[in-house]
Amino acid sequence: MTSHLPTPADFAPPPVPADLARWAAADDAARPTRLARLRERMAAEGVDAYFGVRPENSRYLTGFRFGDGEEKVAGNSGRFLVGGDEVVVLADSRYTIQAGREAPGARIVPVTYDLAAGWADLTASVGARRVAVEAGFVSHAAWTALEAAAPDVELVPVEGWVEADRAVKEPAEVERIRAACAVADRALATLLPEIRAGVTEAELAWRLEVLMRTGGAEGLAFDVACLAGPEAALPHGSPGDRPVLEGAVLLFDFGARVDGYRSDMTRTLFVGEPSARDLAVYDLVARAQAASIGAVEAAAAAGLTPDGRSLDAAARDVIEAAGHGDHFGHGTGHGIGLATHELPSLSRVAPKTPLPSPTVFSVEPGVYLEGETGVRIEDLVLFDPAARRAERLTAFPRDVLVIG
Repeated sequence: MTSHLPTPADFAPPPVPADLARWAAADDAARPTRLARLRERMAAEGVDAYFGVRPENSRYLTGFRFGDGEEKVAGNSGRFLVGGDEVVVLADSRYTIQAGREAPGARIVPVTYDLAAGWADLTASVGARRVAVEAGFVSHAAWTALEAAAPDVELVPVEGWVEADRAVKEPAEVERIRAACAVADRALATLLPEIRAGVTEAELAWRLEVLMRTGGAEGLAFDVACLAGPEAALPHGSPGDRPVLEGAVLLFDFGARVDGYRSDMTRTLFVGEPSARDLAVYDLVARAQAASIGAVEAAAAAGLTPDGRSLDAAARDVIEAAGHGDHFGHGTGHGIGLATHELPSLSRVAPKTPLPSPTVFSVEPGVYLEGETGVRIEDLVLFDPAARRAERLTAFPRDVLVIG
């Protein structure tokens, strides 16, 4: 337990325009290499083109980017086709100017909400007879329509090609994740004096969002979770009009987005004197997280690359040994970058293959007692065994913090 509460000055300041310019230049320089890796995979798999629909993949490979939730109303705009010699970005009249600015290396092709109407011409324009398609993000109806529109073009369902590349983080990507972590760290430190018994979850969640948006974030990584007392037992609960309770836990799960890249952290605080039960649960979760991060650090120091399943087991074994295995149902961690949840996975069903590297992932064990309490502690970790490096990017303290 600590009597010193963190302050905003404890954390790095927000990015400045020079940072944004440097990151944009880094992306421009990296994009040809990213495309070359995809084309190598295309050649190895015997396909002529790659059709992408995920906004994160579009930004990674073409530079075209959407704002918060824009993909929900964009229709087919932002989707892209990588051929052997060129990249095509689809854009309707709302996005043609933007696409021309953000994806200057691509050919911009007009599109309507009826993708199938132009599919035959689009695939013919890049000489494609076999097209890899991000099948997990295309509906059955759309797939059938594309097949009917160009019967001589074979659609090949693929999954995880670009995502696997995105899991390996470039230095400029790590910088942005680190900056997003600092924005979130400072926001929570700024909020601490406002937390007291009686204020509602919704009020605190809104204030935390405002502090991130005015403190260097272009947006949120996801909606803020603020859960008091028994509600903290809901791993993905939503804040409501419930008041913060004296002597109970207060769980925050939140993240900032900086130049497209995201942070994700969870802190469980105590409002007033904590109960012995809650302190015991907190200590257990802290030890479980330390076990998993310790395994990451040991592997990095030795230049070894573990798999995500073993890192999950390191945390899970601690919780199961304390008799709370049934109260920890989710995975220990997930990759993060342009998406909040991406590769790699740290879970009971994660692949038994070495983690990508360098990469960034969360470590977030939790224990949830229905109707009583819940504790989760989450940090982002940079793992780079080639550099013998494992580093927590989340700097906010993990000690027991009593506030209010």
